Amino acid sequence: MSVNAQDWSKQSPSAGALCLPQAAANDSQLRRWYYLSVRFKFALAVTLSLGWAVYSYFLAQRWIHELSGLVGMTLAHVMIFGIAILPGFMNAFLVVGLLLDRRPPRTQFADSAYPGITVLVAAYNEEDSILATIASIAKQDYPGPLEVMVINDGSTDGTMDKLRSVSFPWLQVIDLKCNGGKAKALNNGLRLATHPLTITLDADSYLYRHALRRLVERYLSDPPTTAAVAGAVLVRNSRHNLVTRMQEWDYFHGIAAVKRLQSLFQGTLVAQGAFSLYRTDILRVVGGWPECVGEDIVLTWAILRDGHRVGYCEDAITFTNAPTSFGQFIRQRQRWSRGLIEAFKAHGSLLFHRRMSTLFIWWNLLFPYMDLVYTLVFIPGLLLACFGIYWLAGPMTLLVLPMACLVNYLMYLIQSRMFRAQDLTVRSNPVGLLVYTLFYGVVLQPGCVMGYMAELLRLRKRWGTK
Repeated sequence: MSVNAQDWSKQSPSAGALCLPQAAANDSQLRRWYYLSVRFKFALAVTLSLGWAVYSYFLAQRWIHELSGLVGMTLAHVMIFGIAILPGFMNAFLVVGLLLDRRPPRTQFADSAYPGITVLVAAYNEEDSILATIASIAKQDYPGPLEVMVINDGSTDGTMDKLRSVSFPWLQVIDLKCNGGKAKALNNGLRLATHPLTITLDADSYLYRHALRRLVERYLSDPPTTAAVAGAVLVRNSRHNLVTRMQEWDYFHGIAAVKRLQSLFQGTLVAQGAFSLYRTDILRVVGGWPECVGEDIVLTWAILRDGHRVGYCEDAITFTNAPTSFGQFIRQRQRWSRGLIEAFKAHGSLLFHRRMSTLFIWWNLLFPYMDLVYTLVFIPGLLLACFGIYWLAGPMTLLVLPMACLVNYLMYLIQSRMFRAQDLTVRSNPVGLLVYTLFYGVVLQPGCVMGYMAELLRLRKRWGTK
Protein backbone atom coordinates (compact mmCIF):
# COMPACT_ATOMS: atom_id res chain seq x y z
CA MET A 1 0.00 0.00 0.00
CA SER A 2 3.02 2.28 -0.20
CA VAL A 3 3.35 5.19 -2.58
CA ASN A 4 4.86 5.95 -5.92
CA ALA A 5 5.54 9.56 -6.82
CA GLN A 6 5.41 10.53 -10.47
CA ASP A 7 8.33 12.91 -10.96
CA TRP A 8 7.44 14.87 -7.84
CA SER A 9 9.67 17.77 -8.74
CA LYS A 10 7.37 18.81 -11.59
CA GLN A 11 5.22 21.88 -11.06
CA SER A 12 1.50 21.84 -10.43
CA PRO A 13 -0.78 23.55 -12.96
CA SER A 14 -1.19 27.20 -12.28
CA ALA A 15 -4.26 28.32 -10.39
CA GLY A 16 -7.20 29.54 -12.43
CA ALA A 17 -8.68 33.01 -12.34
CA LEU A 18 -10.47 34.10 -9.20
CA CYS A 19 -13.64 35.04 -11.11
CA LEU A 20 -16.12 32.17 -11.21
CA PRO A 21 -18.07 31.40 -14.38
CA GLN A 22 -21.84 31.52 -14.05
CA ALA A 23 -22.23 27.75 -13.71
CA ALA A 24 -19.63 27.65 -10.96
CA ALA A 25 -21.28 30.60 -9.22
CA ASN A 26 -24.66 28.82 -9.32
CA ASP A 27 -23.02 25.68 -7.93
CA SER A 28 -21.47 27.75 -5.15
CA GLN A 29 -24.88 29.22 -4.29
CA LEU A 30 -26.34 25.69 -4.21
CA ARG A 31 -23.64 24.54 -1.82
CA ARG A 32 -24.35 27.52 0.44
CA TRP A 33 -28.06 26.65 0.39
CA TYR A 34 -27.28 23.16 1.66
CA TYR A 35 -24.56 24.32 4.03
CA LEU A 36 -24.42 22.51 7.37
CA SER A 37 -22.61 24.28 10.18
CA VAL A 38 -19.80 22.50 11.98
CA ARG A 39 -21.79 22.54 15.20
CA PHE A 40 -24.75 20.91 13.47
CA LYS A 41 -22.44 18.24 12.05
CA PHE A 42 -21.00 17.67 15.51
CA ALA A 43 -24.45 17.34 17.08
CA LEU A 44 -25.55 14.95 14.32
CA ALA A 45 -22.43 12.79 14.69
CA VAL A 46 -22.85 12.57 18.48
CA THR A 47 -26.57 11.78 18.20
CA LEU A 48 -26.20 9.02 15.61
CA SER A 49 -23.19 7.41 17.30
CA LEU A 50 -24.98 7.44 20.66
CA GLY A 51 -27.94 5.80 18.93
CA TRP A 52 -25.65 3.06 17.63
CA ALA A 53 -24.16 2.59 21.11
CA VAL A 54 -27.62 2.29 22.70
CA TYR A 55 -28.67 -0.23 20.03
CA SER A 56 -25.48 -2.23 20.62
CA TYR A 57 -26.08 -2.19 24.38
CA PHE A 58 -29.62 -3.49 23.82
CA LEU A 59 -28.32 -6.36 21.67
CA ALA A 60 -25.62 -7.14 24.24
CA GLN A 61 -28.02 -7.71 27.14
CA ARG A 62 -27.91 -11.50 26.89
CA TRP A 63 -24.13 -11.43 26.67
CA ILE A 64 -23.90 -9.18 29.74
CA HIS A 65 -26.36 -11.36 31.67
CA GLU A 66 -24.41 -14.55 30.95
CA LEU A 67 -21.09 -12.94 31.83
CA SER A 68 -22.50 -11.43 35.04
CA GLY A 69 -23.13 -14.96 36.31
CA LEU A 70 -19.35 -15.43 36.29
CA VAL A 71 -17.96 -12.05 37.35
CA GLY A 72 -20.92 -10.03 38.64
CA MET A 73 -23.06 -7.39 36.92
CA THR A 74 -20.73 -4.41 37.51
CA LEU A 75 -17.61 -6.10 36.19
CA ALA A 76 -19.58 -7.54 33.26
CA HIS A 77 -20.60 -4.02 32.25
CA VAL A 78 -17.02 -2.77 32.62
CA MET A 79 -15.79 -5.55 30.34
CA ILE A 80 -18.48 -5.30 27.65
CA PHE A 81 -18.35 -1.51 27.46
CA GLY A 82 -14.57 -1.66 26.99
CA ILE A 83 -14.71 -4.47 24.42
CA ALA A 84 -17.74 -3.50 22.32
CA ILE A 85 -19.93 -0.55 23.31
CA LEU A 86 -17.36 2.26 23.49
CA PRO A 87 -15.36 1.09 20.45
CA GLY A 88 -18.64 0.87 18.56
CA PHE A 89 -19.55 4.43 19.55
CA MET A 90 -16.15 5.71 18.42
CA ASN A 91 -16.30 3.91 15.11
CA ALA A 92 -19.82 5.23 14.49
CA PHE A 93 -18.66 8.77 15.28
CA LEU A 94 -15.78 8.36 12.81
CA VAL A 95 -18.14 7.12 10.10
CA VAL A 96 -20.61 9.97 10.47
CA GLY A 97 -17.88 12.57 10.86
CA LEU A 98 -16.00 11.40 7.76
CA LEU A 99 -19.21 11.35 5.73
CA LEU A 100 -19.97 14.93 6.79
CA ASP A 101 -16.43 16.25 6.41
CA ARG A 102 -15.95 18.72 3.58
CA ARG A 103 -12.45 20.12 3.63
CA PRO A 104 -12.49 23.87 2.96
CA PRO A 105 -10.28 24.67 -0.04
CA ARG A 106 -6.82 26.04 0.50
CA THR A 107 -6.47 29.56 -0.83
CA GLN A 108 -3.58 30.25 -3.17
CA PHE A 109 -1.97 33.63 -2.68
CA ALA A 110 0.32 35.96 -4.55
CA ASP A 111 3.96 35.07 -3.89
CA SER A 112 4.48 38.27 -1.90
CA ALA A 113 1.73 37.26 0.56
CA TYR A 114 3.52 34.19 1.92
CA PRO A 115 5.03 34.89 5.36
CA GLY A 116 8.55 33.94 6.36
CA ILE A 117 9.02 30.49 7.88
CA THR A 118 11.68 28.96 10.10
CA VAL A 119 12.14 25.20 9.71
CA LEU A 120 13.64 23.47 12.76
CA VAL A 121 15.27 20.06 12.30
CA ALA A 122 16.57 18.39 15.47
CA ALA A 123 19.14 15.73 14.53
CA TYR A 124 20.74 13.07 16.70
CA ASN A 125 22.84 10.40 14.94
CA GLU A 126 21.12 10.90 11.59
CA GLU A 127 24.11 10.59 9.27
CA ASP A 128 22.22 8.23 6.96
CA SER A 129 19.24 10.52 6.35
CA ILE A 130 20.04 14.15 7.13
CA LEU A 131 21.31 15.08 3.65
CA ALA A 132 18.20 13.63 1.99
CA THR A 133 16.03 15.63 4.40
CA ILE A 134 17.87 18.85 3.51
CA ALA A 135 17.62 17.97 -0.19
CA SER A 136 13.85 17.62 0.12
CA ILE A 137 13.69 21.11 1.62
CA ALA A 138 15.82 22.47 -1.21
CA LYS A 139 13.32 21.08 -3.75
CA GLN A 140 10.38 22.93 -2.17
CA ASP A 141 8.90 25.87 -4.06
CA TYR A 142 8.04 28.02 -1.06
CA PRO A 143 7.86 31.63 -2.32
CA GLY A 144 8.31 33.44 1.00
CA PRO A 145 11.41 34.02 3.13
CA LEU A 146 12.87 30.76 4.42
CA GLU A 147 15.43 29.83 7.04
CA VAL A 148 16.30 26.27 8.03
CA MET A 149 18.02 25.50 11.32
CA VAL A 150 19.45 22.03 11.76
CA ILE A 151 20.27 21.47 15.43
CA ASN A 152 22.88 18.76 15.83
CA ASP A 153 22.00 17.43 19.27
CA GLY A 154 25.39 16.05 20.32
CA SER A 155 25.51 13.34 17.66
CA THR A 156 28.22 10.72 18.11
CA ASP A 157 28.25 9.55 14.48
CA GLY A 158 29.05 11.44 11.28
CA THR A 159 25.98 13.71 11.29
CA MET A 160 28.02 16.87 11.78
CA ASP A 161 30.45 15.90 9.02
CA LYS A 162 27.52 15.44 6.65
CA LEU A 163 26.17 18.86 7.60
CA ARG A 164 29.53 20.51 6.92
CA SER A 165 29.44 19.10 3.39
CA VAL A 166 26.40 21.13 2.28
CA SER A 167 25.82 24.85 1.99
CA PHE A 168 22.65 26.80 1.23
CA PRO A 169 22.01 30.50 1.90
CA TRP A 170 18.96 29.59 3.99
CA LEU A 171 20.68 26.83 6.02
CA GLN A 172 22.09 27.31 9.52
CA VAL A 173 23.64 24.57 11.62
CA ILE A 174 23.60 24.73 15.41
CA ASP A 175 26.12 22.29 16.87
CA LEU A 176 25.27 21.28 20.44
CA LYS A 177 28.19 19.43 21.97
CA CYS A 178 26.10 17.40 24.44
CA ASN A 179 22.92 15.48 23.74
CA GLY A 180 20.10 17.15 25.64
CA GLY A 181 17.01 15.68 23.99
CA LYS A 182 14.67 16.80 21.26
CA ALA A 183 12.84 19.47 23.31
CA LYS A 184 16.05 21.25 24.26
CA ALA A 185 17.30 21.10 20.68
CA LEU A 186 14.10 22.59 19.28
CA ASN A 187 14.00 25.29 21.95
CA ASN A 188 17.55 26.27 21.01
CA GLY A 189 16.35 26.79 17.48
CA LEU A 190 13.20 28.60 18.60
CA ARG A 191 15.26 31.20 20.43
CA LEU A 192 16.97 32.09 17.15
CA ALA A 193 13.91 31.90 14.88
CA THR A 194 13.28 35.18 13.07
CA HIS A 195 10.07 34.45 11.15
CA PRO A 196 6.41 34.51 12.28
CA LEU A 197 5.84 30.82 11.50
CA THR A 198 7.91 27.90 12.74
CA ILE A 199 7.81 24.43 11.19
CA THR A 200 9.31 21.30 12.75
CA LEU A 201 10.59 18.44 10.63
CA ASP A 202 12.19 15.18 11.73
CA ALA A 203 15.74 14.60 10.55
CA ASP A 204 14.79 11.36 8.78
CA SER A 205 11.75 12.77 7.00
CA TYR A 206 11.43 13.61 3.33
CA LEU A 207 9.10 16.41 2.22
CA TYR A 208 6.86 15.70 -0.74
CA ARG A 209 6.48 18.42 -3.34
CA HIS A 210 4.81 21.70 -2.33
CA ALA A 211 4.54 20.49 1.29
CA LEU A 212 5.73 23.76 2.85
CA ARG A 213 3.56 25.89 0.56
CA ARG A 214 0.46 23.80 1.27
CA LEU A 215 1.01 23.74 5.01
CA VAL A 216 1.25 27.54 5.10
CA GLU A 217 -1.74 27.92 2.76
CA ARG A 218 -3.83 25.75 5.07
CA TYR A 219 -2.82 27.92 8.03
CA LEU A 220 -3.68 31.13 6.14
CA SER A 221 -7.01 29.67 4.92
CA ASP A 222 -8.13 28.35 8.31
CA PRO A 223 -10.00 30.37 10.97
CA PRO A 224 -7.97 33.22 12.51
CA THR A 225 -7.85 31.43 15.88
CA THR A 226 -5.59 28.76 14.34
CA ALA A 227 -2.18 28.66 16.04
CA ALA A 228 -0.83 25.38 14.66
CA VAL A 229 -1.39 23.01 11.75
CA ALA A 230 -0.32 19.37 11.65
CA GLY A 231 1.00 18.07 8.36
CA ALA A 232 0.37 14.59 6.96
CA VAL A 233 2.97 11.97 7.93
CA LEU A 234 3.26 8.76 5.92
CA VAL A 235 5.65 5.82 6.17
CA ARG A 236 8.78 6.21 4.07
CA ASN A 237 10.36 2.79 4.65
CA SER A 238 7.14 0.82 4.18
CA ARG A 239 8.80 -1.95 2.17
CA HIS A 240 11.52 -2.65 4.73
CA ASN A 241 9.77 -5.58 6.46
CA LEU A 242 6.46 -6.79 7.85
CA VAL A 243 6.63 -4.39 10.79
CA THR A 244 6.78 -1.32 8.55
CA ARG A 245 4.17 -2.76 6.17
CA MET A 246 1.78 -3.05 9.09
CA GLN A 247 2.44 0.49 10.30
CA GLU A 248 1.88 1.85 6.81
CA TRP A 249 -1.84 1.16 7.15
CA ASP A 250 -1.98 2.82 10.56
CA TYR A 251 -0.50 6.06 9.22
CA PHE A 252 -2.51 5.87 6.00
CA HIS A 253 -5.81 4.99 7.68
CA GLY A 254 -6.16 5.56 11.40
CA ILE A 255 -3.86 8.46 12.21
CA ALA A 256 -4.86 10.48 9.13
CA ALA A 257 -8.59 9.93 9.66
CA VAL A 258 -8.53 10.89 13.34
CA LYS A 259 -6.57 14.08 12.62
CA ARG A 260 -8.99 14.93 9.81
CA LEU A 261 -11.99 14.47 12.11
CA GLN A 262 -10.44 16.40 14.99
CA SER A 263 -9.60 19.25 12.64
CA LEU A 264 -13.22 19.36 11.42
CA PHE A 265 -14.35 19.86 15.01
CA GLN A 266 -11.77 22.58 15.73
CA GLY A 267 -9.10 20.81 17.71
CA THR A 268 -6.45 18.43 16.34
CA LEU A 269 -4.96 17.01 19.54
CA VAL A 270 -1.42 16.35 18.32
CA ALA A 271 0.58 18.61 16.03
CA GLN A 272 3.31 15.99 15.70
CA GLY A 273 6.94 16.99 15.78
CA ALA A 274 7.65 15.05 12.57
CA PHE A 275 5.99 17.79 10.49
CA SER A 276 3.86 20.62 11.88
CA LEU A 277 3.52 24.38 11.69
CA TYR A 278 3.18 26.74 14.65
CA ARG A 279 2.86 30.46 15.18
CA THR A 280 6.24 31.46 16.55
CA ASP A 281 4.82 33.98 19.02
CA ILE A 282 2.41 31.38 20.46
CA LEU A 283 5.27 28.89 20.83
CA ARG A 284 7.14 31.43 22.91
CA VAL A 285 4.09 32.36 24.99
CA VAL A 286 3.50 28.70 26.02
CA GLY A 287 7.20 28.21 26.76
CA GLY A 288 8.24 26.16 23.74
CA TRP A 289 8.60 22.40 23.88
CA PRO A 290 8.43 20.88 27.39
CA GLU A 291 11.14 18.43 28.39
CA CYS A 292 9.20 15.19 28.46
CA VAL A 293 8.84 12.08 26.30
CA GLY A 294 5.63 13.34 24.65
CA GLU A 295 6.73 16.92 24.03
CA ASP A 296 4.57 17.37 20.91
CA ILE A 297 1.26 16.32 22.49
CA VAL A 298 1.92 18.33 25.69
CA LEU A 299 2.80 21.39 23.59
CA THR A 300 -0.34 20.96 21.45
CA TRP A 301 -2.54 20.74 24.54
CA ALA A 302 -0.91 23.90 25.92
CA ILE A 303 -1.90 25.68 22.70
CA LEU A 304 -5.48 24.36 23.00
CA ARG A 305 -5.58 25.32 26.69
CA ASP A 306 -4.92 28.95 25.73
CA GLY A 307 -7.99 28.94 23.49
CA HIS A 308 -6.33 28.47 20.11
CA ARG A 309 -7.30 26.12 17.31
CA VAL A 310 -5.05 23.40 15.85
CA GLY A 311 -5.72 22.33 12.26
CA TYR A 312 -4.63 19.58 9.90
CA CYS A 313 -3.46 19.71 6.28
CA GLU A 314 -3.97 16.31 4.67
CA ASP A 315 -2.12 17.18 1.45
CA ALA A 316 1.04 18.66 2.99
CA ILE A 317 2.94 15.39 3.07
CA THR A 318 6.19 14.16 4.52
CA PHE A 319 7.45 10.60 4.43
CA THR A 320 9.20 9.44 7.59
CA ASN A 321 10.93 6.28 8.72
CA ALA A 322 8.82 4.05 10.96
CA PRO A 323 10.31 1.63 13.54
CA THR A 324 11.66 -1.47 11.83
CA SER A 325 11.34 -4.00 14.67
CA PHE A 326 8.54 -4.94 17.04
CA GLY A 327 10.74 -3.84 19.93
CA GLN A 328 11.21 -0.35 18.48
CA PHE A 329 7.52 -0.19 17.59
CA ILE A 330 6.47 -1.06 21.15
CA ARG A 331 8.89 1.49 22.62
CA GLN A 332 7.52 4.15 20.30
CA ARG A 333 3.90 3.48 21.32
CA GLN A 334 4.90 3.30 24.98
CA ARG A 335 6.39 6.76 24.55
CA TRP A 336 3.22 8.03 22.89
CA SER A 337 1.14 6.56 25.73
CA ARG A 338 3.37 8.18 28.35
CA GLY A 339 2.98 11.44 26.45
CA LEU A 340 -0.81 11.15 26.75
CA ILE A 341 -0.56 10.76 30.53
CA GLU A 342 1.89 13.68 30.66
CA ALA A 343 -0.61 15.81 28.74
CA PHE A 344 -3.39 14.99 31.20
CA LYS A 345 -1.09 15.79 34.13
CA ALA A 346 -0.16 19.16 32.65
CA HIS A 347 -3.45 20.18 31.02
CA GLY A 348 -6.23 18.08 32.54
CA SER A 349 -8.37 21.20 32.78
CA LEU A 350 -9.07 20.78 29.05
CA LEU A 351 -11.63 18.15 30.08
CA PHE A 352 -13.87 20.98 31.21
CA HIS A 353 -13.48 23.43 28.32
CA ARG A 354 -16.73 24.16 26.50
CA ARG A 355 -15.70 23.43 22.91
CA MET A 356 -16.29 20.62 20.45
CA SER A 357 -12.74 19.31 20.71
CA THR A 358 -13.35 18.50 24.39
CA LEU A 359 -15.07 15.30 23.22
CA PHE A 360 -11.72 14.08 21.92
CA ILE A 361 -10.04 14.89 25.23
CA TRP A 362 -12.57 12.67 26.99
CA TRP A 363 -12.09 10.14 24.20
CA ASN A 364 -8.37 10.05 25.02
CA LEU A 365 -9.18 9.70 28.72
CA LEU A 366 -10.98 6.44 27.87
CA PHE A 367 -8.02 4.98 25.98
CA PRO A 368 -6.17 3.64 29.07
CA TYR A 369 -9.38 1.95 30.25
CA MET A 370 -10.13 0.41 26.85
CA ASP A 371 -6.53 -0.66 26.28
CA LEU A 372 -6.48 -2.27 29.73
CA VAL A 373 -9.74 -4.15 29.10
CA TYR A 374 -8.51 -5.25 25.68
CA THR A 375 -5.23 -6.50 27.15
CA LEU A 376 -6.56 -8.19 30.29
CA VAL A 377 -9.99 -9.30 29.04
CA PHE A 378 -10.32 -9.50 25.27
CA ILE A 379 -6.97 -11.11 24.43
CA PRO A 380 -7.50 -13.88 27.05
CA GLY A 381 -11.06 -14.13 25.73
CA LEU A 382 -9.73 -14.82 22.25
CA LEU A 383 -7.60 -17.64 23.63
CA LEU A 384 -10.61 -19.11 25.47
CA ALA A 385 -12.70 -18.85 22.28
CA CYS A 386 -10.14 -21.05 20.53
CA PHE A 387 -11.21 -23.80 22.97
CA GLY A 388 -14.94 -23.18 22.52
CA ILE A 389 -15.42 -20.95 25.59
CA TYR A 390 -17.17 -17.78 24.42
CA TRP A 391 -17.54 -15.84 27.66
CA LEU A 392 -15.58 -12.80 26.46
CA ALA A 393 -15.06 -13.17 22.70
CA GLY A 394 -17.93 -14.69 20.82
CA PRO A 395 -20.69 -13.89 18.35
CA MET A 396 -21.65 -10.68 20.19
CA THR A 397 -18.13 -9.33 19.69
CA LEU A 398 -19.11 -8.97 16.04
CA LEU A 399 -21.19 -5.92 17.05
CA VAL A 400 -18.07 -3.83 16.54
CA LEU A 401 -17.26 -5.20 13.09
CA PRO A 402 -19.86 -3.46 10.86
CA MET A 403 -18.77 0.01 11.91
CA ALA A 404 -15.10 -0.96 11.93
CA CYS A 405 -15.34 -2.23 8.34
CA LEU A 406 -17.28 0.84 7.21
CA VAL A 407 -14.90 3.31 8.80
CA ASN A 408 -11.87 1.58 7.25
CA TYR A 409 -13.56 1.57 3.84
CA LEU A 410 -14.31 5.30 4.13
CA MET A 411 -10.77 6.05 5.25
CA TYR A 412 -9.40 4.17 2.27
CA LEU A 413 -11.64 6.03 -0.19
CA ILE A 414 -10.80 9.43 1.29
CA GLN A 415 -7.06 8.82 1.42
CA SER A 416 -7.00 7.29 -2.06
CA ARG A 417 -8.75 10.35 -3.50
CA MET A 418 -6.21 12.60 -1.80
CA PHE A 419 -3.36 10.47 -3.17
CA ARG A 420 -4.63 10.72 -6.74
CA ALA A 421 -4.76 14.49 -6.41
CA GLN A 422 -1.06 14.46 -5.44
CA ASP A 423 0.01 12.13 -8.31
CA LEU A 424 0.58 9.37 -5.77
CA THR A 425 -0.64 5.81 -6.11
CA VAL A 426 -1.72 3.41 -3.41
CA ARG A 427 0.36 0.30 -3.94
CA SER A 428 -0.85 -3.15 -3.00
CA ASN A 429 0.04 -4.25 0.51
CA PRO A 430 -2.34 -7.13 1.33
CA VAL A 431 0.00 -8.84 3.80
CA GLY A 432 0.45 -5.61 5.76
CA LEU A 433 -3.32 -5.08 5.74
CA LEU A 434 -3.94 -8.60 7.02
CA VAL A 435 -1.46 -8.20 9.88
CA TYR A 436 -2.77 -4.71 10.63
CA THR A 437 -6.36 -5.98 10.77
CA LEU A 438 -5.80 -9.16 12.79
CA PHE A 439 -2.78 -8.53 14.99
CA TYR A 440 -2.17 -4.79 15.31
CA GLY A 441 -4.25 -4.36 18.45
CA VAL A 442 -2.81 -7.52 20.00
CA VAL A 443 0.66 -5.97 19.79
CA LEU A 444 -0.23 -2.29 20.18
CA GLN A 445 -2.59 -2.16 23.13
CA PRO A 446 -0.54 -4.18 25.63
CA GLY A 447 2.38 -1.90 24.73
CA CYS A 448 0.21 1.15 25.40
CA VAL A 449 -0.78 -0.27 28.80
CA MET A 450 2.91 -0.67 29.68
CA GLY A 451 3.45 2.96 28.69
CA TYR A 452 0.58 4.19 30.88
CA MET A 453 1.87 2.21 33.83
CA ALA A 454 5.44 3.41 33.32
CA GLU A 455 4.29 7.03 33.48
CA LEU A 456 1.96 6.51 36.44
CA LEU A 457 4.75 4.68 38.33
CA ARG A 458 7.22 7.46 37.38
CA LEU A 459 9.69 5.04 35.85
CA ARG A 460 12.81 6.44 34.20
CA LYS A 461 12.07 8.21 30.94
CA ARG A 462 14.06 7.64 27.80
CA TRP A 463 13.52 8.57 24.20
CA GLY A 464 13.77 5.02 22.81
CA THR A 465 12.49 5.83 19.32
CA LYS A 466 10.38 8.57 17.83
